[in-house]
Amino acid sequence: MRGERTLEIGDRKKKILTAVIDEYIATAEPVGSKSIVESGVLDLSSATIRNEMAELTAMGFLEQPHTSAGRIPSPQGYRLYVNELMERQRLSIDEADAINDSLSQKMKQLDKMMSDVGKLASSMTHYPAVALAAPVASTIKRFDLIYVDFNTFIAVAMLSNDSVHNKLIHLPFSVDQGMIVRLASVFNTNFVGIQEEKITPTLIGSAERACGDTMGLVSVIAAFAIDTLGKAKEGQSYVTGETHLLRLPEFRDPDKAREVMSYLSDSEHLLGLPNDGSDDDIQVIIGPENVAKELKDSSVVIARYNAGDNMKGIIGIVGPTRMDYSGVAAKLRYIAEGLSHVLAMPEAPRGFEKLQIKEMNTNGHKEDV
Repeated sequence: MRGERTLEIGDRKKKILTAVIDEYIATAEPVGSKSIVESGVLDLSSATIRNEMAELTAMGFLEQPHTSAGRIPSPQGYRLYVNELMERQRLSIDEADAINDSLSQKMKQLDKMMSDVGKLASSMTHYPAVALAAPVASTIKRFDLIYVDFNTFIAVAMLSNDSVHNKLIHLPFSVDQGMIVRLASVFNTNFVGIQEEKITPTLIGSAERACGDTMGLVSVIAAFAIDTLGKAKEGQSYVTGETHLLRLPEFRDPDKAREVMSYLSDSEHLLGLPNDGSDDDIQVIIGPENVAKELKDSSVVIARYNAGDNMKGIIGIVGPTRMDYSGVAAKLRYIAEGLSHVLAMPEAPRGFEKLQIKEMNTNGHKEDV
């Protein structure tokens, strides 16, 4: 998130604020002037640091917990840190290789690919990860109907984006395997390659006549196809690593952890995450900047990838406001660039050539988010 106006503060205060936030991110404990002096990052006396921290508190960049003489960053302090102060991190060779190896696998199913990318982001950052597949107007590439027993079968649809969807269908009457085979043949003949709006009552009636007496099963399977194609246009969400929250001191309160985990489990919430920035932006939403009340004490970092046809998806991280923003941003940016590269190809390659680590800014520029 760019550019909220903040009070102008001098360079010395900025350095002290940066030192406090870096220390707090590392320890999760309120930071005092003594620990800043002992860290050796600033050549200032304890008294000077203490006075400057008091002024930063009065200006709203730091807060003082009730039971501690130390300070913690406020949302305003984190915003200044993210916008102006934090250094842009490089990925290590090992981290870049892990991303490249994940993206180089031949993944024919989009849902498998997005799930794996979410797991990778979560494992690298140690926070919950959210991956949103870009919404797309899909068609059905193939139907499979799998006979289970006399009144049960599984409807399976592979979409043109290579995602696979299925539904277990229980019937109040018996069907034989021959009817299931006949239905699959009719659907693969008449319903493949068309979009949702083309599945009309006229088409369904034609399929029913071709199948003979199927006791309404054509309509049941057609409804599954319509529902599947409709959901594909909305995009899909994948969440991994929710249990990382339980290891963080901010979420030791089970009610607080449950609130965030409940939010992450609701796909409608996740599909509402902002997806309107430019491709090269990392967006950081800090604490009370979040619209969702469940995230008012958390931060969300989002990177966007280009899925082709002017469609975008996102890969994001949800964690405490005490987050390693620079490290998370570096990892998400690299993952998003890799996804954009892979999805721009006609299909996932057999041997995706490794991305080269982009030269990170080393001339003193700060991360712009």
